[in-house]
Amino acid sequence: MARPSERIRVEVAYARPDTQVIVPLTVAEGTLAAEAIQTSGLLEKFPEIDLAANKIGIFGKACNADQPLRPGDRVEIYRPLIADPKESRRQRAAKKGEEKA
Repeated sequence: MARPSERIRVEVAYARPDTQVIVPLTVAEGTLAAEAIQTSGLLEKFPEIDLAANKIGIFGKACNADQPLRPGDRVEIYRPLIADPKESRRQRAAKKGEEKA
C-alpha cells in the first residue's frame, strides 16, 4: 500500500499497575494502529502484550488494528480485565451494607 509522504505525530500507550509508558512517534500519514504499536517498541519491552488477545483503542474508544491513524491520536493497548466490573461493584455494595448493619 502506497503511503503519502506527509508525517503525523501520534502516541502509543500501555499501562500496568506498576508502570505507564507513552511513546511519542512520528509516522507516515495513513499508518495503521497495529503498525504504530510495532514501531513503538512496546511489544519488545512488554512481552506479555499479545495483540491477538489484548484489545486496543484510540483515546478510550475500542478500534481495530487496521484503523488508520490521524494526527494526534493516542493508540492504547488494554490489559485483560482481572474481574468483572459489575461483579466488583456488587461486592463493594454488599460490603458497605454489612458495615452499616
